[in-house]
Amino acid sequence: MMKFSKLFLIALSVSLFVSCSNDDNDNEPKGVYDNGFFVLNEGSAGQGSVSFSSDDFSTFTKDVYTAVNGTDLLGKYAQNIFFDGDRAYIIAGGSNVINVVNRYTFKLIAKVDTGLKNPRYGVVKDGKAYVTNANTYSYENAATGNTDDYVAVINLATNTFESKIDLNSTANRVVLKDGKLYITDSYNDKLLVVDIATKKLDAPVQIGLNADSIEEENGVLYILKGGFGNSSEIVKVKIADKTTSKITFPTALDGAGFMDIFDSKIYYTVGGAVYAISTTATAASTTAIVTTSVGYLYGFAVNNNHIYIADSGDFKADSKAYIYSLSGTLQKELNVGVGPNGFYFND
Repeated sequence: MMKFSKLFLIALSVSLFVSCSNDDNDNEPKGVYDNGFFVLNEGSAGQGSVSFSSDDFSTFTKDVYTAVNGTDLLGKYAQNIFFDGDRAYIIAGGSNVINVVNRYTFKLIAKVDTGLKNPRYGVVKDGKAYVTNANTYSYENAATGNTDDYVAVINLATNTFESKIDLNSTANRVVLKDGKLYITDSYNDKLLVVDIATKKLDAPVQIGLNADSIEEENGVLYILKGGFGNSSEIVKVKIADKTTSKITFPTALDGAGFMDIFDSKIYYTVGGAVYAISTTATAASTTAIVTTSVGYLYGFAVNNNHIYIADSGDFKADSKAYIYSLSGTLQKELNVGVGPNGFYFND
């Protein structure tokens, strides 16, 4: 019996050692750019860029893509970053290209450069990326510029364009839930719904004009409407039955710009100010938690108990990003590239 006990204790010790070692390995950074966030810089007439900061702000690289990939060009008008596994996909809409990089080392893996025309935003499901494309614009193609947008289907195993889904409408931001794409655009008064299994449009949901930011939480879509002085609203769409409700903002909050959801709160911007309400609220807050003097608030996110704000400036020179606590205290100011328009978290 004593022999058995000793062997058992030895086996237990080895098991605990292996378990602890595995836990330690799980916490090890997967690369230089793990445990931090990227700032996507749209650029102007020149190339876009990507900046990186560690979560604790101790490490910062202003142009990650060039630092890692040398003379290779990211592309013009960097628009969006989306992730799948250990890869990041950087959309450069002005160059009709998606740069595929390792999200932790930022080393270039491939470029998707066919089947795209003014690509905007992307999501991933079961090895396929679904990317909205603005195609032609009405000012250059009056006849069909507002109806020829489409979703490009990208095979992520080969990083190649596979097919497209015509939308017969305009399209911009997109979220994915339960095999359906939900797509908004400021010029479209309906929320587009695409079944990715059939690659066909479902019945749209009427939400009104000027929709932009869209988020999903607990089976509800939250859609911010506003921009350019228009009346502001948050429309809620219950995915299960497509019923809608809305929060109408007072006129003092016309022209709402961006929205994000964090910890059951809706954060939204008007001008350079940030407001917050519960996801169950029925009225908008008019009391700002952050008031900034940014030239043009052009990127926004709330994550990791921080509020992230990008100032595009005049789109001619490098600009800044600001990180605040949830109570509105400035935590960090970062010198980033031209036209910062989004934050992407690599944790």
